[in-house]
Amino acid sequence: MSEASSSSSARSAGPSEENGVRVIPTRDFKAAADCLADAFQKDEVAQYFVKTRDTANWSEDERWTLHVRIMRSVVRAHCIKGLALTVGPDHDCVALWMPPGRNMDDRMTMFRSGMWRLNLKLSREGRHRFHKEFLPLLHHTKSEVLGDLDNDSWYLVYIGTKLEARGKGYARKLIEYVTNQADAKGHTCYLESSNDINPDIYRKFGFQTVKKIQLTGGPSPVNLDIMVRRPVPETISHEITQIEHHGQTAETA
Repeated sequence: MSEASSSSSARSAGPSEENGVRVIPTRDFKAAADCLADAFQKDEVAQYFVKTRDTANWSEDERWTLHVRIMRSVVRAHCIKGLALTVGPDHDCVALWMPPGRNMDDRMTMFRSGMWRLNLKLSREGRHRFHKEFLPLLHHTKSEVLGDLDNDSWYLVYIGTKLEARGKGYARKLIEYVTNQADAKGHTCYLESSNDINPDIYRKFGFQTVKKIQLTGGPSPVNLDIMVRRPVPETISHEITQIEHHGQTAETA
């Protein structure tokens, strides 16, 4: 931060429903985007293109509308080209993954998702930050960090949980849905974290911080942790699960 045909292609990465996890069809992109808009309403990176110097006179409603538009376009792009997942009765937690060998940069995806319309909705400074700083920095960093693995890795673009649904283990399900597949096929996983609290959480799933970058076009720098998860062999993964289960049992007892 990737219709029936897009859902079927996404399902090729694994079962359409497992442990309550569901692949989001394109028709549900608005509900999924609303979850992410709520989860990222105070996130510095998500607001980096919305709260700019030339939107200082915008109302909060105008900024919120733009924030939601961005999320809806990104979610729809992942329904079309990536893997959009949810869990919970009402899209309570949503994760957007880009599978190995895929991206949402092609013209058809940009058109079908509505990403192209963002150029008409973002302010002049917002467009500059998005196209001239944010996207080039993220693309360059991912390529630099992963090297030859860049096109053969899973990319966690967004994951967010509604406030009232937190603490139920939903995020774990959406992360492990993919990391289990990545381990089975020997794929690396990659993400950027814009929240100081989250890296410790991601480390529980095997991610490690390998680099720190900054967005510097605003009044103060916005920090991102670049995190990578190497594939874990099945035997080691099983042992870790057994240890975690034993620890939970001991704590409950």
